[in-house]
Amino acid sequence: MKTQAWRSSGRTPKSDTKLDEVTRMELWPGAGTLLLLLFLLLLLLLPTLWFCSPSAKYFFKMAFYNGWILFLAVLAIPVCAVRGRNVENMKILRLMLLHIKYLYGIRVEVRGAHHFPPSQPYVVVSNHQSSLDLLGMMEVLPGRCVPIAKRELLWAGSAGLACWLAGVIFIDRKRTGDAISVMSEVAQTLLTQDVRVWVFPEGTRNHNGSMLPFKRGAFHLAVQAQVPIVPIVMSSYQDFYCKKERRFTSGRCQVRVLPPVPTEGLKPDDVPALADRVRHSMLTVFREISTDGRGGGDYLKKPGGVGEAGL
Repeated sequence: MKTQAWRSSGRTPKSDTKLDEVTRMELWPGAGTLLLLLFLLLLLLLPTLWFCSPSAKYFFKMAFYNGWILFLAVLAIPVCAVRGRNVENMKILRLMLLHIKYLYGIRVEVRGAHHFPPSQPYVVVSNHQSSLDLLGMMEVLPGRCVPIAKRELLWAGSAGLACWLAGVIFIDRKRTGDAISVMSEVAQTLLTQDVRVWVFPEGTRNHNGSMLPFKRGAFHLAVQAQVPIVPIVMSSYQDFYCKKERRFTSGRCQVRVLPPVPTEGLKPDDVPALADRVRHSMLTVFREISTDGRGGGDYLKKPGGVGEAGL
């Protein structure tokens, strides 16, 4: 009877299976449709998160900041590759990065740029708060000046390659012997190639609104090469940026270039006192420009603010 029913309907069990598959295909969207729906959902979700969640806005801004730098590095690599590894390529990176502050509504005010020695090597030391230091650095970076960076940056994709082409000096901080050897080579390069170097003597990013104790490598370098130290202070970002609070808004940052500190006649035994003296002067200026209403704002004015420490 089943056979007669199949024959009378003109269908076979195989044709029923195919019909079921077609029905399922019509009822269940394909992978392309699912991706389109997810994309549309994401487009609706992102604006909601942007306006309703400060934390989400923080992560979006930081993701774009890092992604945009990597993209700009891709554009810079072929241009820098024409010269090969050369400190003059730092001008190209600086030119390509200067606009980022406008994207984030950050005004960078530079004071004391006349303190840069006009025609000699020197060592720049600066406080280190976050990856946003790049904005202040590019604003004031003198000619033929390259940063000394941790070796891990070399493997940061396109950014690492662009930095290598621009002459950035990489140091493995975990291997003290290698770091000392590199510093000795840098001292010779300072004198023979008229190069300046930029060092963050705190050694790591400091998000607490003050300054960590200084490591002495930069000061040993300056004393060994007998070149001046140029301290640079960037005001606190606490009014517009705080990693702990997941906050990132627009704001103002002041960059202050201090008078150069000579090292002629100093010896290795003088380095600890030199480092302490430079840190004290920088910390004093940091407090001043972070509470004057023009850079860093009122955060350090709060009772018990972290800026009180270390003075």
